[in-house]
Amino acid sequence: MVAEADGVSRDLVLRVESLGFEAAGTALLKEISFEVMVGRRLVILGPNGAGKSLLLRICHGLVAPSQGRVIREGADLRPVRQAMVFQRPVMLRRSVRANLDHALALQGLARSERESRCQAALDRFGLSALADRGARLLSGGEQQRLALARAWAIQPGLLILDEPTSALDPASTRLIEESLLQFSAEGMAIVMTTHDLGQARRLAEEVLFLDRGRILEVTPAPDFFTKPASREARAYLSGELLW
Repeated sequence: MVAEADGVSRDLVLRVESLGFEAAGTALLKEISFEVMVGRRLVILGPNGAGKSLLLRICHGLVAPSQGRVIREGADLRPVRQAMVFQRPVMLRRSVRANLDHALALQGLARSERESRCQAALDRFGLSALADRGARLLSGGEQQRLALARAWAIQPGLLILDEPTSALDPASTRLIEESLLQFSAEGMAIVMTTHDLGQARRLAEEVLFLDRGRILEVTPAPDFFTKPASREARAYLSGELLW
């Protein structure tokens, strides 16, 4: 990690500082702070209701926090381009190719550049034969591949994913996981949630463990899975209910 004179890493992609969120007088997230660096894979784990999906939506800018801030820029103060893939991907009522083109048009790219990137995304994710099919007619696995292709095409520095393989078969899950590892190797930062502990072990470089809206651990993945520091994390890994 290379630091500037003010201590901010040049590799910083996302910084969350003292973040909190309240709804109807109830604190759903409390004092959340963490950082994500270029090319790193952070997996957020925790029981249902811990606040994982809410945290991702705040990180992506879809929900405003009640306290704290989310910094989506590097040390050069340039905004980091980011994309989010949901558990149930949102497909526009148009063709596969047109879904890709729409995402690129929102980035202000010229038609020739959009056409080139569309074809590259179709080829990379095995969607070329489906390019003219309605996106909403695709299978669940095909839609998730399209969602990833759409995210990859805009060349984000940060990709946020909420349970991206929860409804997919093993073959589709493997393809998604292989893609995420490739993205990371190319320098894209990954922040994702999953309830699949096997998947977390395969993908995570660092684990953020969330329980009842609070971070209990942020630690390298090997340490988390072999010697979790908190009682709650140990219970979670052993399959015990957390109350």
